[in-house]
Amino acid sequence: MLPSGLRWRLTAWVAGVMIVSAAVVFLVVYQDTGAQLKSEIDRDISGDTTQLIQSLHSSSGSTPSSITAAAARYVLGQPYSATSTLLFVLTPGAPPTSNHPEVFGGGPPDEGETQAQQDIENAEGRKLQVPRLGFSTALIADVGKMRIYEQHADLGTVPVIAGAGEPLALVERAQHGVARAFVVAGAVVLLLALLASYLAGARVSAPLRRMAQVATRVDAGDLGPRMEISGDPRDEVRVLADAFNRMLDRLSEAFASQREFVADASHELRTPLTVIRGQLEVLAAQEHPSSAEVTRVEHLVQAEITRVSRLVDDLLVLAQAERTDFLRPETIDVRPFVTELWDGMSLTADRKFELGTIADGSLEGDPDRLAQALRNLARNAIEHTHEHDGLVRLDVTRLTPDRIRFVVLDDGPGIPEDERERVFERFHRTDSGRTRTSSAGAGLGLAIVRAIAEAHKGTVGVQDSQNGRGAAIELVLPGFVPS
Repeated sequence: MLPSGLRWRLTAWVAGVMIVSAAVVFLVVYQDTGAQLKSEIDRDISGDTTQLIQSLHSSSGSTPSSITAAAARYVLGQPYSATSTLLFVLTPGAPPTSNHPEVFGGGPPDEGETQAQQDIENAEGRKLQVPRLGFSTALIADVGKMRIYEQHADLGTVPVIAGAGEPLALVERAQHGVARAFVVAGAVVLLLALLASYLAGARVSAPLRRMAQVATRVDAGDLGPRMEISGDPRDEVRVLADAFNRMLDRLSEAFASQREFVADASHELRTPLTVIRGQLEVLAAQEHPSSAEVTRVEHLVQAEITRVSRLVDDLLVLAQAERTDFLRPETIDVRPFVTELWDGMSLTADRKFELGTIADGSLEGDPDRLAQALRNLARNAIEHTHEHDGLVRLDVTRLTPDRIRFVVLDDGPGIPEDERERVFERFHRTDSGRTRTSSAGAGLGLAIVRAIAEAHKGTVGVQDSQNGRGAAIELVLPGFVPS
């Protein structure tokens, strides 16, 4: 089974591309080399044929025998060899005149040849005596492939065919040399390319292998390891490693938050359940409990059940806040919406409720979630103000052309500066200066407000109160359109 790692796949791809590229280049060079040599041969034999015809013009008007004699003198003055040119003249009524007459057949068998083989060669040679004007390629016995050029010459009353030819062995040797050079050079280059691609693949895949090792440790439950980041900030591997580390940071924070959330939720649920169980045990220990005792236990249990139900509802809201369908936005007419909401809140507690300025306009948001956030802010203010004369005030102002600000103020003990960010965390309570009453919630109200604000692409924060005491929590939301 072949290795299937990234570096091996990269090496295989490089090898494939190199082989295909080398094959294409080889074919082009191989064919071009042959074409150029053949073109040179064509020019040579064409020029030799022209010179041969010019030498025969001195015999113009002569008899075929005198033309044959003149041709013999010319061609025999240029004897044929394996690297020279074949010259020949075909004269009607006379045998071919050539500096290599054996190629036209008729000779005896060579040493080691049979008569049958010679007969075949003679038959091939006789085919050369058939005129083929222009360029052609013929297979010549004992010579191989030969490039031939034949031209018609009219010497007065005697038409003749003059021709020249050169073996193509030089072309074949040159092409074979190119092939050998390509094979040797290609093998060396391919070997070096494979080695370089393997090393490059190993270098590129090394961070990925380290990332896989880190992922394996994370899968085993260890969220501590991180990728080492080095190199150019624009390097893709560094960008990937940085994104991987940020993802692990978020996972670590999410798991830590989840563990803290579960621990806090368990603690908050344990208290009312303990109270309920204790009260029921007290009631069960009495053989004939009085009706007043039963009523007392019933009220206590009902109060704790209400607290547990509210806690569960808040937990469900926080869980739903991470879903895409958490909001159902619509257009909200701000003034009647705020007025109706604050009128309802004023009936829930004995406080001095004030409704300040209200910006006229409409807001794009979820009216139910926005009402839930403002109620939570109001309850938070109610929980930290005195009964009868405690101040709870709401101001709604335009912050920017498309943003609106809801500010809930109270005259309670206020929120210390070092606590102003933490009050929006789940189950967080401030110090004793702003301690909730026994009927307070579990510390999820402001966390729900922040979740609703973030779902609306808005913000929530604690500001300095105008009168120097108490708390001022502002909710800023986009999507406001003034009237």
